[in-house]
Order: sequence, then structure tokens, then C-alpha cells
Amino acid sequence: MSDYRSGTQESLFDLSPDDEVGYRVPIACQVAGITYRQLDYWARTKLVVPSIRGARGSGSQRLYSFRDILVLKIVKRLLDTGISLQNIRLAVDKLRDHGVNDLAEITLVSDGTTVYECRSNEEVIDLLGGGQGVFGIAVPGIVKELTGTISNFPSERIDRDNMVIGMDELAERRRRKSS
Repeated sequence: MSDYRSGTQESLFDLSPDDEVGYRVPIACQVAGITYRQLDYWARTKLVVPSIRGARGSGSQRLYSFRDILVLKIVKRLLDTGISLQNIRLAVDKLRDHGVNDLAEITLVSDGTTVYECRSNEEVIDLLGGGQGVFGIAVPGIVKELTGTISNFPSERIDRDNMVIGMDELAERRRRKSS
């Protein structure tokens, strides 16, 4: 594992069956529906850091895992619903503090300002009983959608020394050309 990886992010979003498969920045952006600037800012501010391989100077390529892209997609959905990035960051930090380690089993609910964690129907009812309207983001649905979408894109496998084992055809041609 890379020393760039945030230990708290690892325990919070432990969904990927293979932590050595990574996706380059353009693919992560396209699949998550975000811009390069958003991705770069979120990585620099440690909201979502690439857990496979971080940037190490000019020309290095960050690699994002399936779970990293899932988190990017969740953050994007929360932004799309009007939640401020500051509140999203607080929500993600709270989930980490509470030791949430199976994100696929929870639903995030918000009233447009605050983000709530729901694990059962009773919790949703209690939230609605306060008179405030809320909406939900069902994370299992995002996992299913992301799994289907990301399988159409090339990935790279790295070994323990962060050396690329398998590349897509275009990356392999670039590597041969630069050698």
C-alpha cells in the first residue's frame, strides 16, 4: 500500500475486491462525473485521495481504486443536491470518526443543508417526523451503477513496488514509444 493513502479513508470505504487495480485521472473524472479541477482539489485537500498511487512529481499518474471513484461519485451527488463542500467534508469526517467501514450498507439523507446517515427505515421515519423534508442517496445503487460503468474502461494493475503490471493498449504503446 502506498504511504500516500490515508489510513482513515482505507477503513471507511473498503468495498473494492482488488486494491491493486487502479484507474487513471481521466477515467476517474469521467466515471464520477467531475472535472479534473475538482478531482485535483479534493486530492490536495485530502477529501478523496487516490489509494492506489498518488502523484509523485511531474509526469507521475495518480491511480484511483473502485472505492475511491465510488466516494468521488457520492461527493458529486451530494454537491448536485446543493450540499456545500464544507458540509460534505464534515459528513465524510463524521463517518470516518464513527468507524463506518461498510459504505455499501448505508443510505445518506439530507435536507439540503445537513447530511444524515441512515441504516434502517426507522431512522428515516424519525428524520421525517421532525417536519423537515429530506432526500436519500442509496449508496448500493451507486455501487451497482459504478460497477457496470467502470468495467468498460481500461485499468492498470500494480505490484507491491508500485510497478505497473498490466496496461491498456494505448498506455503500452506510449511506454514503448518513450523507451
